[in-house]
Amino acid sequence: MRKRHWLAPAAIAAATVTGIVGCGGTGVSSEARDIIVLGESQELGDFSPMMGYGQQGVSPIYEALLRPGADGDSRVPDLVPALATDTPKRITERVWRLPLRTGVTFSDGSAFDSADVVATYRAVRDPQVASEIATDFAPIVDVTADGPDAVTVRMNTEADPSPYLLLGIAPSETIEAAPAAEWALNTQPVGTGPYQLDSLQPDQAVLVARDGYWGAAPQVTRLVYTFAPDDNTRAQRIIADEIDGANLPPKLAGSLEGREGVSVMAVKSADWRGVSLPSTNAFTADVAARRAMNLAVDRTAVVRDVLAGRGEPASTPIASVYGPAYNPDAQFSFDIDQAAQILDAAGWRPGPDGVRARGGDRASFTLLYNAEDTLRRDLAVAFAAAMTPLGIEVDPRGTSWDEIDTRLDSDAVLLGGGSTPYSIDSQVYDPLHSRVPDSSPYSNPGDFTAPGLDALLDAARQSAPGPANDARYREIQTVYESAPSAVYLAFLHHTYAARSDGWTHDAPILEPHSHGVAWGPWWNLPSWRSDAS
Repeated sequence: MRKRHWLAPAAIAAATVTGIVGCGGTGVSSEARDIIVLGESQELGDFSPMMGYGQQGVSPIYEALLRPGADGDSRVPDLVPALATDTPKRITERVWRLPLRTGVTFSDGSAFDSADVVATYRAVRDPQVASEIATDFAPIVDVTADGPDAVTVRMNTEADPSPYLLLGIAPSETIEAAPAAEWALNTQPVGTGPYQLDSLQPDQAVLVARDGYWGAAPQVTRLVYTFAPDDNTRAQRIIADEIDGANLPPKLAGSLEGREGVSVMAVKSADWRGVSLPSTNAFTADVAARRAMNLAVDRTAVVRDVLAGRGEPASTPIASVYGPAYNPDAQFSFDIDQAAQILDAAGWRPGPDGVRARGGDRASFTLLYNAEDTLRRDLAVAFAAAMTPLGIEVDPRGTSWDEIDTRLDSDAVLLGGGSTPYSIDSQVYDPLHSRVPDSSPYSNPGDFTAPGLDALLDAARQSAPGPANDARYREIQTVYESAPSAVYLAFLHHTYAARSDGWTHDAPILEPHSHGVAWGPWWNLPSWRSDAS
């Protein structure tokens, strides 16, 4: 449920699609097909792996031991070697070994070896660093060097460590025993990826293809991110041919379809949106109320009306893309009559003003959302409207993340999640498990859990993948449905608009919560090839 969206590209897939980026708005002639200018909605900077940048092995600056690869967005990607030369091989029940690529250098000219991998992984778990993604790597006990050209990974689970080996590797010399937000890497990144930062201003970051990269040289030699936080501004700049592409909300992206030179793309994701519920509100603290609210939401209508059809209904963080681990029988149906019966039985009865109450407590709460995010606003308003016929008063209010940080236990929040979807364990554990030490405050803010759910989640995390664990995850969904902790609404299809200009590139892949111009069609820039080449 992390609030930030980290943006970054680099990986391998197979299918090629017609490219959708041009240089018309850059002042570059049509023959100069080597620069892309993209509208970025997030503040520029924090280019450090410790801040979650490029966490899923997708970054123009950093590379990980492994990276995702697929021929499209309809499945969970394979995790294939990047800085490692092979996938992990089991040494003992919970110890794995990976050989490393040799002859690789960082953008500062230093050589890559096992010491850099060890230093990076130990830093992300170091309390002094206080990385907000530390709990995502909880299953890794330690990473140690096996000579300069290999590492061993010790786990606290029998599962394959591959989903945890997507963290961008930094030079050991740049690792600091200080809070991640203070690191020099945030504004002076050093990685082994195909690009390096050339300049950074508050409103613009320029990346250039670097000399000495071990892989194929990119044809896109210059990448410009321009900061444009307002959705409508980014859309207008695409229309005006001032930028070559941007991530936009679904309806706004759809409004650009049919415009000359502009293509619109929707990419499947495991990125969910939902409503966290506070523990100090008597109504939301009642499990009966939480079940009733889940039944009172018409998720199909939310996808149709708010997401313009670009999404899928969500009852839990587990999407259908997880195949046999997904339980189609454990999804909340839309049944407002049953929801009303549940509330009546629990003593929540309509009052004179139509709002339900029990004793001195009212079925009323505030729903906060990030005021800069128009999609979260629209989802918050839709949720509030869905609650009104049931006699539940929800007051949507836009505000800043700084205020939301202080009100997670007293107000509901329109949150998003799915930062690490290439591991079903990581996708599910934090949002559904009761709070654990060092977990993000956005992980299950209400600290609610169903009886027996924590034990099931712990057992699933400790177990190897396979039919037995798939059955365990299906049971997890059934148990959660009996006593939900939140109201999940939808999985987003991330939508992008860009200008066409004769490129081909790898097809987009299933995306995490992080998205934006580092994903979509731009996730693997080294795959971009001009039609003229």
